[in-house]
Amino acid sequence: MNIENSKIAIIGLGYVGLPLAIEFGKKYKVLGFDISHDRIVELNSGKDRTNEADLDGLKFAMNLAVLSVESGLQFSSKVEDLNSYNVYIVTVPTPIDQFKTPDLTPLLKASEMLGKLLKKGDVVIYESTVYPGCTEEDCVPVLEKYSGLKFNLDFYCGYSPERINPGDKVNTLTKIKKVTSGSTPEIADLVDGLYSSIIDAGTHRAPSLKVAEASKAIENAQRDINISFVNELALIFDRMGVDTNDVLEAAGTKWNFLKYRPGLVGGHCIGVDPYYLAHKAESLGYHPQVILSGRRVNDYMGLFVANKVVKLMIQKGITIKGAKALVLGVTFKENCPDIRNSKVVDINNELIQFGLDVDVYDPHADAKEVSYEYGINLVANPQKYDAVILAVAHDEFININLSDLKNSENCVVFDIKAILDRNQIDGRL
Repeated sequence: MNIENSKIAIIGLGYVGLPLAIEFGKKYKVLGFDISHDRIVELNSGKDRTNEADLDGLKFAMNLAVLSVESGLQFSSKVEDLNSYNVYIVTVPTPIDQFKTPDLTPLLKASEMLGKLLKKGDVVIYESTVYPGCTEEDCVPVLEKYSGLKFNLDFYCGYSPERINPGDKVNTLTKIKKVTSGSTPEIADLVDGLYSSIIDAGTHRAPSLKVAEASKAIENAQRDINISFVNELALIFDRMGVDTNDVLEAAGTKWNFLKYRPGLVGGHCIGVDPYYLAHKAESLGYHPQVILSGRRVNDYMGLFVANKVVKLMIQKGITIKGAKALVLGVTFKENCPDIRNSKVVDINNELIQFGLDVDVYDPHADAKEVSYEYGINLVANPQKYDAVILAVAHDEFININLSDLKNSENCVVFDIKAILDRNQIDGRL
């Protein structure tokens, strides 16, 4: 297959798939596929609830589909519309279950669907974050089973880990270097050539699928471990009565000190990917120490914050049962509607366990999605509270008037993100 003859189908149109579909649609014939009909209707109307899409680029790519038979972007939720394509890029979610175990269900379902329509010479490229070896050990057997074709003889695979940073309008898809790989040297050339044609920052060709998979897994595991270190420092310094951010500012005056900050570690990558790496290690008989200890620390931070707030309230003489608390922000990061694996939920649930009446306010999150995923009903108009917790550093919260939210002067204000005036708060990480 030549790059020029590539007809590309993007499977999954979320935070990763949609930007990819738009960029490829400017140069190739592209079908953006999603199992959600509502999502297809939304995109065909030129809207994007994730706020990741360049809407001008979306309109341009869609218009090309009308004007040209060689390029342009179309959308569909009908499986039969995938038949005329020969390169399939899979960008479905790879979450963990309630037991912190990798949940490959979306990935394997997508592989099953593609297996039923694969033709000789087709290429399936996976972008979903997985553990090393997953493509060849888990996905390929499904493709072979449902297609009746042989891997690396009749069809081929590639792996190019996604590096989308939700909410980041600077480091966008085309500006982030892309790791690529293929199941044969020829397919590696094809995969690298395809991505090179749309990625301004260039590509790095990994020597194998497994290396490319491992590179993604350790990117986020490394960041997770670094944050867990400063989170553990926050737990220690809290007992000393020392402000962690003051310590980090002092230590940061050395040129090689890494300025990580304490906080909640959620989201679809950092809070999930280390468990994929740990799962693979354990399947090989090695129980990882550092990776899982870092996860334990980071997973504990929501409970720590809730307990700290309750202690501060008690110190101020506030009766806990029936007290009202406001949590500012529920998305996993600032200025972004993404609520996947939000650790703010841990704070909400723990405060409720203490007997508090908790409101959550977030101008960026979709209220219906939050209610469906977490059973939390967002408030549109915050009232007066006995405790206010700033959990997400949305721009709207940086200069918020705290006096409008305080039930009394005894109101406890806890700033997880350390962005508020220190004279107005009672505690921070």
